Amino acid sequence: MRDEFGEIWVYLSTTPLLGLTLTLLAYQGAWWLYQRANQNPLLNPVLIAVVALVSVLMLTGTDYDTYFDGAQFVHFLLGPATVALAIPLYAQWQRLRALLLPVLLTLVVGSLTAALSAVGVAAALGASRETMMSLAPKSVTTPIAMGIAESLGGLPSLTAVLVILTGIFGAVAARYVFLALRIEDHAVRGFAIGLASHGIGTARAFQVSEQAGAFAALAMGLNALVTALMLPWILPWLASLL
Repeated sequence: MRDEFGEIWVYLSTTPLLGLTLTLLAYQGAWWLYQRANQNPLLNPVLIAVVALVSVLMLTGTDYDTYFDGAQFVHFLLGPATVALAIPLYAQWQRLRALLLPVLLTLVVGSLTAALSAVGVAAALGASRETMMSLAPKSVTTPIAMGIAESLGGLPSLTAVLVILTGIFGAVAARYVFLALRIEDHAVRGFAIGLASHGIGTARAFQVSEQAGAFAALAMGLNALVTALMLPWILPWLASLL
């Protein structure tokens, strides 16, 4: 059995199938654990899959470029998957119209709070300007967050890591925060987690209900737009005061 596994690994490591196979196996295993634990948010499948993938790549000495040769196929599907989020949102159109004003107000306040609180905490801890600019778009989906960070003078690679950590933390902690605040409305829950934790939070919201997922998807998309428009104007001015 060990010899057969070794032969399979040697074959996969020389083909683009390596990244794809590792990604699918890691997530499937993480999903199995998540289901066995009755969907305990502490066993978030994205978190478990990321840890498993990093461990395998480090133990086998596989570099990221080799891994991504296959993982890029999954990466490509992010675009169609994001567009498809409009379908459940359309089904919630009547509820969205009724909540339009609160949604817009929450969007602006939430976007500014997510960015400015991160910058404020970083400044209080003595972080460099580059680090603060990297932190600011942490609640925005990764590709847009990296672009915002670069335009602000931050480090896109650091921003990518912070975005993923923010998403995982939000997906894990959101349930307990909502219970503590006694927030039961799935639309409110979904919008809050999508605003704070982008795609990973949105995936978690869809596991709760279609309504929560639809509002999370809306928040994720609008937050990316609002943050990209506001931060380049606000943060340079704020940084000059710090």
